Amino acid sequence: MKRQESSSRLRTSITLAQREERLAYLLLGPPVLLIAGLILFPVAWNGWLAFHSVKLLSLRQTSWWELDATWDNFIQVFSHPDFWPALRTTLVYTLSSTLLTIALGLMAALLVHDRFPGRGVVRSFFLLPYVAPVVAIAFAWRFILDPRGILMTALINTGILDQPLNVLSQSPWAMFSLVAFEGWRFFPFGFLFIVARLQAIPDNLYEAAKIDGATPFQRFFYITLPQLKLVLATLFLLRFMWTFNEFDDVFLVTKGTGGTRVLTMKVYDFLIGEFNVGAGAAMALVLFAVLAALLTVYFRWYRRLEAEAD
Repeated sequence: MKRQESSSRLRTSITLAQREERLAYLLLGPPVLLIAGLILFPVAWNGWLAFHSVKLLSLRQTSWWELDATWDNFIQVFSHPDFWPALRTTLVYTLSSTLLTIALGLMAALLVHDRFPGRGVVRSFFLLPYVAPVVAIAFAWRFILDPRGILMTALINTGILDQPLNVLSQSPWAMFSLVAFEGWRFFPFGFLFIVARLQAIPDNLYEAAKIDGATPFQRFFYITLPQLKLVLATLFLLRFMWTFNEFDDVFLVTKGTGGTRVLTMKVYDFLIGEFNVGAGAAMALVLFAVLAALLTVYFRWYRRLEAEAD
């Protein structure tokens, strides 16, 4: 009897385990299909286009499976006179914008870390650049920085400038303006991360440092920064990836003029300017490869940083 009961329980447990496994697969099915349809298929399709000669005007007449694979699109991309300057511009723009975003977010977080009247209002005010529509704020920046805009008019009236500067189309002012816009727009993202980590730092660390006679700068460099190390590294990774692939901000603010033509603008030029779908796909694939190489180096450095923190 006992053996029969134990065997029946085993069968019941196996049946329940199988049901749970089936339910798990059933619940995982829709997300997997969604990811495959929205991410994996477009990536695979872009890779296929990159190795085939496809024009935008002949998309409907193209017999997809009769096309021969070719390296012509990549040869066109790498031999283009704007590729290497665009790559250098992209790296400068990405690194500068990322560092400025983190620096502004850190300063804003330190300003509202201590309690004071109206702190909640100030925190909400800091979030406005991040939640505002990008088209509206880009138009506002263009209006302010226009040669006939508010800023240049004020500088001329005060005698600082003799004539207005077209900072959105002249090098290096266009890059400075674009980096400033990017840092101002996305510093609230870093601000939220850093504020959350600052609130988790134990107060007794600062109290002990005060007793030992540490100055505010010493407390910042020896307590605050080490505690924020992993958060800042994560922020750098996220902002670097997103800025490296940024297109709308560059297009809306400077339109790629004044030395701000980045690699994403070249994808747009191949696809819309030259109606060359294959070259645009190849440019996008090169963009992905460069970013993947940079992130590989970063992840190795991040693992060392994480090991040191542990």
